[in-house]
Amino acid sequence: QAQLVESGGGLAQPGGSLRLSCKAPRMILSVFNGYTIGWYRQAPGKQRELVATITFDKSANYGDSVKGRFTISRDNSRKMASLQMNSLKPEDTAVYYCNLHRDPPPPGELPQGHWGQGTQVTVSS
Repeated sequence: QAQLVESGGGLAQPGGSLRLSCKAPRMILSVFNGYTIGWYRQAPGKQRELVATITFDKSANYGDSVKGRFTISRDNSRKMASLQMNSLKPEDTAVYYCNLHRDPPPPGELPQGHWGQGTQVTVSS
């Protein structure tokens, strides 16, 4: 089972920024490069939802609620991905999960593959 290490969560004020990172230190590089990387989030009492995904060739896709505020990136040589979150809002408060998958999920479903343990992001004044 691949180990994904997430970091960068914490407390931010509305309008502030945070940067999340996801690393796969034990994964073989060629295997890592075959995955699409995604960030998903789950707020209390809500379903887990898409935040952003990025393919090996760095084609990115964003959930409607974060477009224009969040930016996903990946560094294949370092086997890591990042999520830069700007203009944070209280409704961004959630546990954020990193995911690696090969096959895109059916509409409305979550992908299979590897999941990180999650990192808490809280946006509050």
